[in-house]
Amino acid sequence: MSNVISKEIVCPKCGQKSSAHLYISINATNDPQFKTELLSGRLMKSKCSGCGHEFQYRYPMLYNDMKRRFMVYMIPQIDRFQLEDRSLEDDYRNLKGIKKRITADFNSFKEKIFIFESGLDDMAVELTKYAISEMVARKQNLGRVSEGYLTMYNREENTIGFTFFIGENSEPFVQSARLEIYRKSMKIVTAICGNDKKLSGFIKIDREWAENTLFRYKRVIHGT
Repeated sequence: MSNVISKEIVCPKCGQKSSAHLYISINATNDPQFKTELLSGRLMKSKCSGCGHEFQYRYPMLYNDMKRRFMVYMIPQIDRFQLEDRSLEDDYRNLKGIKKRITADFNSFKEKIFIFESGLDDMAVELTKYAISEMVARKQNLGRVSEGYLTMYNREENTIGFTFFIGENSEPFVQSARLEIYRKSMKIVTAICGNDKKLSGFIKIDREWAENTLFRYKRVIHGT
């Protein structure tokens, strides 16, 4: 079941306090209507009764897809790689083989859901994204492209695509590639990421993880 609580929130524009319903967990299998509201952004939107200002509010939320056997836990601005939540572990102690991830922002949260719904490995996706971001940086004469998300996957057409946000104005830039680069990334995951896959609790698989993984992989292949 999805879990909702009532909590006082403050309008960021006028400071007026009001009560809001916060969905602290979403069960996508039992309550698919909440999933649609969440991914559209409507579930976390509020309108101030005083000044009429509409705003998004972010708070810890657990997304649970029982059918596809994955959970994504969004905790805004979290900077930890691994999270052991004992209450959650107790609640789901009988479940095995569940992919559990943490994200620090809403866009990454939605991306993880898209990745797992597409049947992809998020570790391989992060490595693929990193490689393509380096290509985009060279193409656009940028030192680094750090923000990007998986936005397209077509197995039949053998393509995968990402939307990156580049430049001072964070303009969207779409870059697609053949799935061969994803398959090569899967080989890296298979070769050196076995221990990561065995970790308990929720883990953060992001760009920092990809950089560290590629560093470890280069050391392995060069024998250092």
